[in-house]
Amino acid sequence: MSFFQKACLFVAGLTAIGIGAIILVVPHAFYASYDIALGNDVSLLSDVRAQAANLAVLGAIMFAGIVRPAWSRLSVAAALTVFLAFPLGRFVGIATDGLPSAAILTAFGIEIAIAVLCLVAFRPGRANTALAG
Repeated sequence: MSFFQKACLFVAGLTAIGIGAIILVVPHAFYASYDIALGNDVSLLSDVRAQAANLAVLGAIMFAGIVRPAWSRLSVAAALTVFLAFPLGRFVGIATDGLPSAAILTAFGIEIAIAVLCLVAFRPGRANTALAG
């Protein structure tokens, strides 16, 4: 993989692990920064933490592809899945529910930026070992 491709996986992995870990450990504080009150519904908190753990693990898979060539295809797939799915979900939310808070729109912008970086780095036809195979 090229330096640019590794850098894209690093940014994607760090973002996914960081956000996933923060939500997993302190979900109330994280969502409060988006002006969302989670409350004390144990089922909701369980679901939020489960999704956060999923995001953190996918971030770890992204990192694995940087250091283990055998994991590169999986790490690219994880990065593209996460950072295309999040903006897609937010776009559907905006289209159906209206505009969310400024903090969520900022997250939306960051997710799109990471998605674009990954799409450029791993576009079809680009010579790279991550997608060879």
